[in-house]
Amino acid sequence: MSNVYDLLQERGFIAQVTHEDEIKKLLSEKSVTFYIGFDPTADSLHVGHFLQLMVMAHMQQAGHRPIVLIGGGTALVGDPSGKNDMRKMMTREIVQHNVERFKTQISRFIDFSNDRAIMVDNGDWLLGLNYVEFLRDVGVHFSVNRMLTAECFKSRMEKGLTFLEFNYMLMQSYDFLVLNRKYDCQMELGGDDQWSNILGGLELVRKSDGKSVYGMTFTLLTTSEGKKMGKTESGAVWLDPEKTTPYEFYQYWRNISDNDVEKCLALLTFLPMDEVRRLGALTDAGINQAKAILAYEVTKIVHGEAEALKAKDAAEAIFGGKGNSENIPFIEIKAAELEAGIKITDLLLLAELTPSKSEARRAVQQGGVSLNDNKITSFDYTVGTGDLADGEIMLQKGKKSFVKIKVV
Repeated sequence: MSNVYDLLQERGFIAQVTHEDEIKKLLSEKSVTFYIGFDPTADSLHVGHFLQLMVMAHMQQAGHRPIVLIGGGTALVGDPSGKNDMRKMMTREIVQHNVERFKTQISRFIDFSNDRAIMVDNGDWLLGLNYVEFLRDVGVHFSVNRMLTAECFKSRMEKGLTFLEFNYMLMQSYDFLVLNRKYDCQMELGGDDQWSNILGGLELVRKSDGKSVYGMTFTLLTTSEGKKMGKTESGAVWLDPEKTTPYEFYQYWRNISDNDVEKCLALLTFLPMDEVRRLGALTDAGINQAKAILAYEVTKIVHGEAEALKAKDAAEAIFGGKGNSENIPFIEIKAAELEAGIKITDLLLLAELTPSKSEARRAVQQGGVSLNDNKITSFDYTVGTGDLADGEIMLQKGKKSFVKIKVV
């Protein structure tokens, strides 16, 4: 069995590990069952989750068995890690809806056939717990003094950490104990913001059952300036094509900073590292080619080859004067609406190029909006039939965002 630890290290995934030598030995000698948790706090996964799914895919390809833990129970409490404010409380109905959405999305990345991977929901064991028994069996093993020094609580201490959130570490730790007992799960993996929670789980398994288990965290997806990746003006970059279209998804990766290309190719594609290093070393026009390869490869993994080709084609049609213009994102409006006239701010909103009218006004004021290459200078501008060119209108915001307006 090839050692996936070396592969993850070479590609830049690994941030911290609990027992490096033991983990290397374990992963090279046998098939290991490991888990990663995903709290369904939204109805779609985003690009931050995608990095974790890539780790899972590499581990599975190396012969290890993933457990995808969906936090149907923990999402009702909310993880304080990396948060300055308490998370919004969600109803069980919303959490359950999100759980189903996550299950569908994750099945595209991980092979669940023939017991090669398992998907579980921690609501199955957390929601029926007896509180006093839980305190006696689990709470007894946790030192409050030690918990208060954990990184995941520090940022919440200033505004006030609720007792609700304080329980999150115990619940996540209990997940590891349950999975170890039920499936012989020996490793918990997660983003580096989960380090304190993972250590809590290791300690609980050791103190409760006397077993050795292990933890590993991976780097968070950040830019070279240290900012979290996956955020745009209109919000998060989602894996759901209804929330972030494959074209928008492609364009996000096509437009990242030159300094982030090699890192993203290593973390978010399956390209061999020799090729990753070659592409990352390119400059000028070459680095743009590397970005196009990155955008295509990531979009192919998330949305499939057909959608990736369409997005690539649309981008080439707009920016390179080649490719199929039919693949450019478009919206349809009725001829009568155009004849009556549509305010430019309303059209930007309709085309989802801005999240609000105030953002639309700002984009126009800053000179970032054009119709058929003609800059619009007033946010009172009314778009009408006179703006049609070959029966269509090309609406542009900034340098990179285009939507074609088709009249029906």
